[in-house]
Amino acid sequence: MSSDIKKSGKSEGRKSSSHGYPAWSPRFWNGMRMGDWFRLLARHRFRIHPLRLPMAFMISGCTVFNSVLHLCQRLRYGRRLRQVQVDPPPVFIIGHWRSGTTLLHELLVRDPQFAYPTTYECFAPSHFLVSEWIVPRLIGFLLPKKRPMDNMGAGFSYPQEDEFALANLGCPTPYLHIAFPNDPPGYLELFDMEGVSDEVQKHWEREVLAFAKALTLAHGKRLILKSPPHTGRVEVLSRLFPGAKFVHIARHPETLFVSTRRLWTTLYDVQGLQIPRYEDLDEYIFTCFERMYGGFERQRHSIPPGHLCDVKYEDLIRNPLEQVAEIYEKLDLGDFQAMRPELETLLQQKEGYRPNRHEELEPEIQARIRQRWAGYYEKYDYSNGSQA
Repeated sequence: MSSDIKKSGKSEGRKSSSHGYPAWSPRFWNGMRMGDWFRLLARHRFRIHPLRLPMAFMISGCTVFNSVLHLCQRLRYGRRLRQVQVDPPPVFIIGHWRSGTTLLHELLVRDPQFAYPTTYECFAPSHFLVSEWIVPRLIGFLLPKKRPMDNMGAGFSYPQEDEFALANLGCPTPYLHIAFPNDPPGYLELFDMEGVSDEVQKHWEREVLAFAKALTLAHGKRLILKSPPHTGRVEVLSRLFPGAKFVHIARHPETLFVSTRRLWTTLYDVQGLQIPRYEDLDEYIFTCFERMYGGFERQRHSIPPGHLCDVKYEDLIRNPLEQVAEIYEKLDLGDFQAMRPELETLLQQKEGYRPNRHEELEPEIQARIRQRWAGYYEKYDYSNGSQA
């Protein structure tokens, strides 16, 4: 295991961690309601590290505020939210973490026909309809300008993945593991929707629909949603949103592994209520991938023809205009040429972007990736390809 995983994480000081995330910046959990927050703490028996108690107390105070605003939203928009229809159905961007889903999301949402969940809407999913006009202006300066796991921009107005909204709604999601990284991970069945209890499935479906309805009411446009855990849920999502379309992005497995390792170490360090020990992290990465893609490959055949498109990250960064045009054609998303100028402007702005350089993988890990993810290598033609 690499040295960055072995670090103790004991020194917090003015910054919360070696990843440079300011101690005063909001965490994911600051957007939870009081009942959901204390249920999360109780489920983990309040095993909070003493150094993270100030964070926990601050979040606890915010949850009271969120609960009050949620009540205001229910009183103001409850009837309209019950009546709204998510039509046309969403476009889902899927693929493993660090496969390029964020880049693809940012490219597609340049089309004004689409709407997307912002970071604030995922941060405050229970009340953004009544608070988005003011709260981001008041606390937006507290967010860092860059995401701690890479060099991409951050802020309340940026596109965000809806899995964080589900976590803040108290919905069952594997992302709750980030809060207590030293405890056994939960809800792994939600990576492939195999063996999910009726209670958990109904709760999950209810919150997914509720968040999509709130976004539709707020924006009045077709939604583009992206969340890596949705990769193994395409069959359920197709049932919840008849006519939904999916863009799946693949990337070289070794790059996925090393970048995902960095992602989880960063999130545990920045967002965790425990000082992370990173025990069994590599096995967790293997297991999540295998459940996610086991579910995806079993379910992808349930998607109607013309509703699922595959793209490779390496092709996307090599020729983004050509790849996005191909997505539009395969999924019948409309007139690509109408949004092309917006896309070209964004690409010009991103010309100076340089992704992080990752450490070299240990030979034994490389061998395990080749063995355990052999089907992915073959399916997406990476057997002889180089990393990107």
